[in-house]
Amino acid sequence: MSGLLALLDDVAGIAKVAAASVDDVVGQAVKASSKAAGAVIDDAAVTPKYVHGFSADREIPIVWKIAKGSLFNKLVILLPLALILQAFAPWAIPPLLMLGGAYLCFEGAEKVWHVVNPADHHAEDVYKEKLKDAHLEEAKVKGAIKTDFILSAEIMTITLSALPEDLPFWMNAGALGVAGVLITVAVYGAVGLIVKADDAGLHMCANGRLRMTRWLGQAIVKGMPTFMKLLVIVGTAAMIWVGGSIIVHGLHEMGVHGPYDFIHDISVSVAGAVSQNLAGAVEWIVTAGLDGVVGLALGFVLIPVSHYVLTPVMGLFRSEKAAQGEH
Repeated sequence: MSGLLALLDDVAGIAKVAAASVDDVVGQAVKASSKAAGAVIDDAAVTPKYVHGFSADREIPIVWKIAKGSLFNKLVILLPLALILQAFAPWAIPPLLMLGGAYLCFEGAEKVWHVVNPADHHAEDVYKEKLKDAHLEEAKVKGAIKTDFILSAEIMTITLSALPEDLPFWMNAGALGVAGVLITVAVYGAVGLIVKADDAGLHMCANGRLRMTRWLGQAIVKGMPTFMKLLVIVGTAAMIWVGGSIIVHGLHEMGVHGPYDFIHDISVSVAGAVSQNLAGAVEWIVTAGLDGVVGLALGFVLIPVSHYVLTPVMGLFRSEKAAQGEH
């Protein structure tokens, strides 16, 4: 009997240690993921545009599909890759992030180009009309998950870099996994609320007992189209800003300090011209704006490269692959 009690006591001790370790993992995950708050906001701003134009009954299923893809990106692909790179090839992280940043710059700049060049935008609308319902939904989900992969890579990298260097491997992995889940739930929970706000407004208009409730519901319904357009603008700006920031910081880490130092010097100089209470905010705003200028310029450079070089090359590759499949 005493042996059994001793065994149970040992099991209880192990359970306490495990519980403490779990608390440490969750604590480290929350603390580290807070460092990636900027990228999380970008992710939340970018995603709603992918459900724009679909019927109300398809909005939540589309968000759910994207959320599942995001979890797969973070937990199945990026988490092991981040740990492997951190252990064996930390030098490869900046160039890989820069590749993702360049893609964000390209996608954001392409959206801007469609605004200033309506002919191209009209051609894209015709293409979307041809795709129709299920095919368009599938294309939108794939595009959202592809963009999410870049943002998730940035989020996971920032989170990993914010973790203490002396953490054991399993705690690094656990904290990254918990952070990935928490961030995904927060982002796509918020997106779900945003895309269903108009339905909630209609319900309030139709069923509200108080005049204030009905008025608020009407305001939500009238305001959501403008709010969704604003989110698309914010999402596009976020892609350009984040992409430019990744490029500037990546070059800095690889020894090319010119762009980073130039932006830093201007930001500090402008911040020095305002009161000390506003200096930090002004420095951040100027830095973000200049990062965005870099991102937009790079994106505009990449548009013809993509259209006249990468797309034809990929088309030839697909044609050769299809020909080989027929044989």
